[in-house]
Amino acid sequence: MYRSAKVVRKTNETNIEINLNLDGEGNFAGGTGIGFFDHMLNLFAKHGQFDLSIKAEGDLFVDSHHTVEDVGIVLGACIKEVLKDKSGIKRYGTSFVPMDETLATVSVDISGRPYLVLEADFTVDKLGNFDTEMIEEFFRAVAVNAGLTLHCRVLYGKNNHHKAEAMFKAFGRALGEAVTIDTRIKGVLSTKGSL
Repeated sequence: MYRSAKVVRKTNETNIEINLNLDGEGNFAGGTGIGFFDHMLNLFAKHGQFDLSIKAEGDLFVDSHHTVEDVGIVLGACIKEVLKDKSGIKRYGTSFVPMDETLATVSVDISGRPYLVLEADFTVDKLGNFDTEMIEEFFRAVAVNAGLTLHCRVLYGKNNHHKAEAMFKAFGRALGEAVTIDTRIKGVLSTKGSL
């Protein structure tokens, strides 16, 4: 079974097309024009075992904001589209990922109630040509558009690259766990009967 979706979003600022297969092999293709961001998305796909293809054109002559946020919007929309009624999924996932001196954790609930808590202290403004403040904007866009309750924390660390990398890997692993089908679950994992 392949659970996949394609979502396209075109505005005056960006043109984004994302193909997402939740039952993939961790393959990443395409890019955003923002090298460090592509590195993070590749890590997310690899460690979640998702196949992720991105075509993104954005107004990078302004800055990275519109492109990063809109990729998050479209990725979130893909996740929501793939999961549809969320039948049979584990719903929750948590991952702790060490990266040398850094430890990050991400917990996700595919709840239908968008919420983001992000605690990370970045001490530089940029990683390559990527604005570090856009990490929170990306995760917020994904959470809102996928309907995720998402908690992301860098527990400790010094190297800013390691902090971001550990967080994106943890997000991939946590989401990979949450979208896993469990044959014991009939319908959705909720006493309310819907998510």
